[in-house]
Amino acid sequence: AASAAALAGYTATIIASDQLGPTGGPNGDAFMLAITRVSEIWIGIVCAGLVLAGTDFGGARRRLAGVFATVSAEIVDGFGSTLTQAGATPSDPQQPVRRELMRKVIALDPVVDEAIGESSTLRYHSPVLQGAIEGLLAALRAWRIVAVRLTRLPERVAREQADAVLRHIPLQLRSAARLGGPAPWIADPEGMRGLSGAGARTLIAMPVGTPSLRLLADQTARMMTGLMRALDALGLLTGKADPSNAGRRIRLYVPDWWPAFVNAGRAFVMIGAAELFWIVTAWPNGAFAITFTTIVVTLLAPRADQAYAVALGFSVGVGLGTVGAAIIGFAALPTVETFLGFCIVIGLFLIPAGAGVAQPWQTATFIGMTYNFIPLLAPANQMTYDTVQFYNSALSIAAGSVAGALSFRLLPPLSPAFRTRRLLALTLRDLRRLATHPAWRAREDWESRMYARIAALPDAAEPLQRSQIMTALSVGSEVINLRRIAPQLGVGAELDAALAALAQGQSAAATARFAELDSRLAALAESGPQAFLALRTRAMVLLVCDALVQHGAYFDAGEGA
Repeated sequence: AASAAALAGYTATIIASDQLGPTGGPNGDAFMLAITRVSEIWIGIVCAGLVLAGTDFGGARRRLAGVFATVSAEIVDGFGSTLTQAGATPSDPQQPVRRELMRKVIALDPVVDEAIGESSTLRYHSPVLQGAIEGLLAALRAWRIVAVRLTRLPERVAREQADAVLRHIPLQLRSAARLGGPAPWIADPEGMRGLSGAGARTLIAMPVGTPSLRLLADQTARMMTGLMRALDALGLLTGKADPSNAGRRIRLYVPDWWPAFVNAGRAFVMIGAAELFWIVTAWPNGAFAITFTTIVVTLLAPRADQAYAVALGFSVGVGLGTVGAAIIGFAALPTVETFLGFCIVIGLFLIPAGAGVAQPWQTATFIGMTYNFIPLLAPANQMTYDTVQFYNSALSIAAGSVAGALSFRLLPPLSPAFRTRRLLALTLRDLRRLATHPAWRAREDWESRMYARIAALPDAAEPLQRSQIMTALSVGSEVINLRRIAPQLGVGAELDAALAALAQGQSAAATARFAELDSRLAALAESGPQAFLALRTRAMVLLVCDALVQHGAYFDAGEGA
């Protein structure tokens, strides 16, 4: 969506540049200019699509499958270690592993976008791939909840309950993660999915007698359900399954509008400054400079704190592309007369530069080299070799690119620390609103919105901040579940009192109110037809209480960023 909006923006700028010409003012040809430019863009997209389809040998699929398989195997292995080590230490020895895995999963979002861009077929299954990322985050969230609960239990009880859960996890699943690494997941994703599904069903039906064990069993089942979504994507990527997109849709959420407003303000200021410079200097190629200012400011804005460095690399590439276009245009092209010769000559520059774009070193520079090469060369059936016009155009492109790069220094993006604080504050605000508005949001809507916030966390975010937003996600999900179940059990008043304290930022009072709710539920869980539902509800209450105790400072904080 961001790329489409950027493309629309600078396409409109290019059309406006053609319309204004060297002196400014409408020339009456806006409609035909738009048709011409859009037709050129469509032809380019179709040609690129044909080349992509003809050169798609599955490399993007295999790379992404390897990442999904590795992360899935590490989650199962780490989760198993958490259960086997329960009671041995008062702390959580797997916490650093889990935090690193969470960072890896958050970083998967651009990897998925890259794989979709390189593959000719993955785009049609993007809901499956997005669901895989959410599934891995759900698995990590369940793992964190289990680890926190085990550390709060006495040593003997933790050992007994962990063993009870461990016995219901399929042995083949645990051994595959421990001994085989990602290989078994890639070799048989359908089989691993079946094992995960069987384990989840067994754990959900597992007879238990305490809320703590019920919580451990339910969260382990959620961990396996999350892995099933990752295995759906793995089956698609390996070609060993073709999951249907039926019932799946991508929910698009804006995690925080503030960065978008900053980017919009930067674009307005810089484009306005470029236009003012054109008016004051009466530069014939000023409209062309405005075009490249717009392209750089719009195209690189989503790169946030990396935008300035990338824009500088792009500007260097523009300079190198200018040199290449001058050599090809004035030294090589005059010596050829056939179409084949023309293709060979421009290929001598574009093929190496295009290969440079495909590797990870100085990618922005190579993109800049290829981006302005054709506009500067301006190939036509009847070539004209006007050095003054060429260098005037080159200067306008360079000026626009440098102005775009400077915009990220003069009006810098929001810092990673500020963006992280904003995301945490917005999450806390939404959680409190969720606590005070019973029918405000469905669980799927809440979780998808929170997953979008988690994916937007900067890489520089602290592990504690990632843990806080994951905890808020878990609490919100259980609040929605409790809102749905409480009327059936007749405990709506007790739940309202606890949620009111939560909404007011009083975690200690909320914990006490949830304890009163648990006492009411305990009486229902002893006997009667609602005993099973009451026990499961007590497990939800226990999850919320654990979260409030662990991150009370966050839940008591203000919402300002």
